[in-house]
Amino acid sequence: MAVSQQQAPATAATVARDKRFMLFSGRANPSLAEGIAKELNVQLGPVTLKTFTAGEVYCRFDESVRDADVFIVQSTCGNSETGLTANDALVELLLMIDAAVGASAARVVAVMPWFAYSRQDKRSAVREPISARLVAHVLETAGADRMVTVDLHAGQVQGFFTRPLDHTTALLMLARYFAGLRIDDLVVVSPDVGRVKLNSKFAKRVGADLALMTKNRPAQQVAEIGYVIGDIEGKTAVIVDDIIDSAGTLCAAAQTVLDEGAARVYAVATHGLFSGKAYENLSAVPFEQVVVTDTVPLRPGAPDNVVVLSVAGLLADSITQIFTGGSLSRVFSGDNLLF
Repeated sequence: MAVSQQQAPATAATVARDKRFMLFSGRANPSLAEGIAKELNVQLGPVTLKTFTAGEVYCRFDESVRDADVFIVQSTCGNSETGLTANDALVELLLMIDAAVGASAARVVAVMPWFAYSRQDKRSAVREPISARLVAHVLETAGADRMVTVDLHAGQVQGFFTRPLDHTTALLMLARYFAGLRIDDLVVVSPDVGRVKLNSKFAKRVGADLALMTKNRPAQQVAEIGYVIGDIEGKTAVIVDDIIDSAGTLCAAAQTVLDEGAARVYAVATHGLFSGKAYENLSAVPFEQVVVTDTVPLRPGAPDNVVVLSVAGLLADSITQIFTGGSLSRVFSGDNLLF
C-alpha cells in the first residue's frame, strides 16, 4: 500500500511489539513460584509436568506461549513432596526451556534461585569435571536466553555463561532482618577467608563488628575449624554463609564460637539445603535462630529455631525490571554482586 506524503513509513524504532509476560513453575519449588506470582499479581501459566514410571520427565505447556516472554521458576534442588531429585529438577528445567523455544516463545528466562552444582566451579583434584561450567553450557544449549540466580556460591560461575546472567542477592534482606532484631552486642563471624567480603558488607549493614574463623577442607564435604580471630567474648555471634548443607561445618563453627566465649550464636544463609543429618546436627548446638530463605523448599521436620524468609518479593522486582528493560541493580542499590 502506498504511503502518502503526510504519513511517514513505520520503522523498527516506531513500531513496538505488545510484549506478553508469562510465568511458569517447575516442580522443585512451586510455593516460591506462587509467591512470585502473587507479588506480580499474575497467575502461573498452566503446564503439565510428570515423571514416567521409567523415571523420565515429561513437560507440555497447556496454552500458547508464542511471542511471549516466558519466565520459568525452577530451583535445581530436590523436593520430597513432589518426588524430585536435584538432577530431576535440572532435566525438567531443560525440557521446559526446550518446549518454550520450540513453541516460539519470544524469550525464555530461567529463574534459578538455587543453582545446582555451583560449588563445583573448579578442579580441586585431577580428572574432575568443572560441573558448574557444564550446567551453564547445557542451559544455553537448551535455549535459555537469560538466567536469574540468587547468591551464587562463587562469582566465577558467571563467566561460564555467554548469555546474560542476572545475579540477585538475599543478603541485604537478611541483614535488614537482623538489624530489626536490635541486638546491641552483635558480631558477625565469617566462617572462612573466602566469605570475608560478604560478611564485611553484612556487618556494615547491621552495624556490627567482624570476626574471622580459620577453616581447612581435607576432603569434600569435610571441614576442620581452627580458631576465631577477633573479639567475640560475651557477645552475640552471627555466622553468615551462603549455603547450609549438612550443617556439620556450621555446627562445628558455632560450637567453636561458643567455646571461645560468645554468649549466644545465630546462623544465617541464603540457601537452606539441610541435606542428610542436617536437622540432627542443628539440634545438637544451641542456636538462637537459623535464618534462611525459601530459595530451596524446607524439608519436613525442621527444628523450631529455623526461620525462613521469602525471596518472592525481590525476585518479583527483578523479573519486572528484566521484562520492562529496567535497571536490576536499582533493586539492590548496586549491591547485587557481593562476592
